[in-house]
Amino acid sequence: MSLLSVGDAQKRVLDRGNAIAATESVHLDRAQGRILAQDIVSRLTQPPFDASAMDGYALRADDAVDIGSELTVIGAAAAGHAFDGKVGPGETVRIFTGAPVPEGADTILIQEDAEKLDGNRIRTTFAVTRGRHIRPRGQDFAEGETVLKSGIFMDYTHVTLAAATNHDVIDVYKKPLVAILATGDELVSPGGTPGPSQIVASNTHGIAALARECGADILDLGIARDNRVAIATCIDRARKAGADILVTVGGASVGDHDLVQSALLGSGMTLDFWRIAMRPGKPLMVGSLGDIQVLGLPGNPVSSMVCALLFLEPLILKMARKAEKRREAVAVTTSDIASNDKRQDYMRASLKRTEDGKLYATAFDKQDSSMMKIFARSDCLIIRAPHAPALSAGEETAILLLRPFAGA
Repeated sequence: MSLLSVGDAQKRVLDRGNAIAATESVHLDRAQGRILAQDIVSRLTQPPFDASAMDGYALRADDAVDIGSELTVIGAAAAGHAFDGKVGPGETVRIFTGAPVPEGADTILIQEDAEKLDGNRIRTTFAVTRGRHIRPRGQDFAEGETVLKSGIFMDYTHVTLAAATNHDVIDVYKKPLVAILATGDELVSPGGTPGPSQIVASNTHGIAALARECGADILDLGIARDNRVAIATCIDRARKAGADILVTVGGASVGDHDLVQSALLGSGMTLDFWRIAMRPGKPLMVGSLGDIQVLGLPGNPVSSMVCALLFLEPLILKMARKAEKRREAVAVTTSDIASNDKRQDYMRASLKRTEDGKLYATAFDKQDSSMMKIFARSDCLIIRAPHAPALSAGEETAILLLRPFAGA
């Protein structure tokens, strides 16, 4: 099987994934970041009455046409405590923000524009206009109005609006369930004690973190030893759990100790492809196991994470009905970069933004796919197309942002 280009591989991965149709009802406390599955129709009118927008005095505009008009204060109205009566000629009600405007009143004189007199009387020091500082009933939304449409990403503003319309539970699309399996006799879990020939399994935790950022739920299948039965048992767990995506880490090649592909094929996987013309990350395996999309990532940590960024992230976002993340940008290189071979290269680099707004990328000297510290320190990946000519310092290049970058 020949090597696929990165672009072709991405298209084939995305073509396999479908947006999840299943929905669930969740409390507003768990609605943030979810995709709304049903329109939200308001159960009430807001405001439910004409309300004062300021602290002051509710009165009739006709009674305060001229500055210096005097009125008698006949009561008070506060939020949650309406004045039980009617404002007549020459009368006013002390009112506070959010309180219902009393019957008969049609404007609010703010408290700074009222001079207090003896005997529960005030004198106006500012001209009033009818309707001023009054929030009319239904100004925000009305009962029966569709305030949020299905398909919207629920951020904090939408959660606030849903609550204001008197909904405590809403329907959202289910999150994709991503099952993650590490394989290899050489692996131990973080916190364990590695043997003389073992290392700590780190990839799955980074992949899980990335998947959660994209809106997925995680099923941690743990570490399967280099044994077809052990691997097949974990695959069966993913099936029974209803996983949407199965991610395996390590063992995706076809060497004597790389058993993942054969175990998956034995479990009924249809293999699409398993090698890509990219560096790092050549041995990427893609297939399907019934309705489960399978991504077999390389075992080297950086290779694994770069492949997760390029293939797993967009697949999850599509299945979760979320917008694609814009990670591509352009930067100026700070050093010469040699010509590239037939594989698309992703070079770890730091970034700096200058006062003119330009990004400058500095590639790290060491690019070994096992070096996690450099990857964590990187801000971006410099993208080198297959057979790209040498690049001189000061020339522009495409980059892939690893995280949002403001720069200094």
